[in-house]
Amino acid sequence: MVTPDDFVYAEGLAAEPGENELLVRTLYVSFDPAMRAFLHDRPSYIPPQPIGEVMRAGAVGQVVESRSPQLAAGDLVMGGFGWQDYAVVPAASAMKIAANHPLPDYLGVLGGIGLTAYFGLLEVAKIASGETVVVSGAAGATGSAAAQIAKLKGCRVVGIAGGPAKCRWLLEELRLDGAIDYKHEDVAARLGELCPSGINVYFDNVGGRILEAAIGRMAPKGRIALCGMISGYNDARPSPGPDNLFEMVSRRIRMEGFLTFDFASQFAEGRRDLESWVASGQLKSYVDVQEGFENIPKTFMRIFTGANTGKQVLKIADPNG
Repeated sequence: MVTPDDFVYAEGLAAEPGENELLVRTLYVSFDPAMRAFLHDRPSYIPPQPIGEVMRAGAVGQVVESRSPQLAAGDLVMGGFGWQDYAVVPAASAMKIAANHPLPDYLGVLGGIGLTAYFGLLEVAKIASGETVVVSGAAGATGSAAAQIAKLKGCRVVGIAGGPAKCRWLLEELRLDGAIDYKHEDVAARLGELCPSGINVYFDNVGGRILEAAIGRMAPKGRIALCGMISGYNDARPSPGPDNLFEMVSRRIRMEGFLTFDFASQFAEGRRDLESWVASGQLKSYVDVQEGFENIPKTFMRIFTGANTGKQVLKIADPNG
C-alpha cells in the first residue's frame, strides 16, 4: 500500500512560461486509481511516474500568465497540472472550461470520469435498454457515473460496493435495482439472486475475485468492459487471475479493456451528452472535496481505503475574479 511517506513536500520558484506556454495556478486536484498504477516501474500505456519529479495528476486551474493567443490570463482550464501550486504547461495541453457548473464537476462527471463511463458503456459494452448491467466500485467516481448512465439508458443496474452505508447510498441515492456489499456478502451468490437471467454487461473497476464472480454469472453473449483493477494495484505480487475463464468460451462472452483516450475523436459528442444529462438532472455529480495542499498525499490514500463516495478531489485555492 502506498503511504504519505512515499512523497516529499518541496518548495521552489515557479518557472516562467515560454512561447505557446501557460503559467497555471492549480485550484482543484483530481485523484484517480490509475495514478497508483503509474507508480509501478513497468511498461504501461504511459511511462512510469519518475522518482523525484512532480506527481502527475489531472487538475482544474486558472491561467496566471499566457504566452499563447488561444488563452488569456484569468481563463479557467483543465489539464495534467500535477501536485503543485503552479504549473508551466504547453497551451495545447490545457482545455478551457466555461465553468457553467461547479469546478470539481469538470474532474468528475463532466471530465475524464464521465467520459470513461460513457464510452465504456456505450461504445465498448454497447448496452441496450432492458439489459442487466452490473457495476463494481459503484460508489466510486467512475462506477457511480457508469451506474447512472446505464439507468438513464433503460437498463436494470446492480452495483457492488464496500459496506452497508455505501450500498444504502446506491439504492436510495442512485436508485439502483440492487446492491451487493462485497465486504459482508457472498458476491457470487448475490449476483445469482439479483441477476437470475444472467448479467448482460459487467463494467469492471476492481478485477480480482469480483471479476471471477461476475464471469460465473454472465449471460450468453455477455460483455465485460475492463475499466480498472483497483483491487490489485497495491499488491506486492500480482494476484492470481480468474480461474473460470473457460466460461467465456462456453457462454461466448466478450471481455475488452479500454482507455478513454481511444475515443478522443468523440470527446465533444460525449461532453455534450454529459452536460445535457447533468443540466436535466438525469446525471448527478457526487464529489468528495478535501482541502489543503499539505493534505494531498493523505487524500490520495482515501481512494484505496474506501473513504470516499463519488469523485475524490482536493481544493487548493479559489479562482480570482
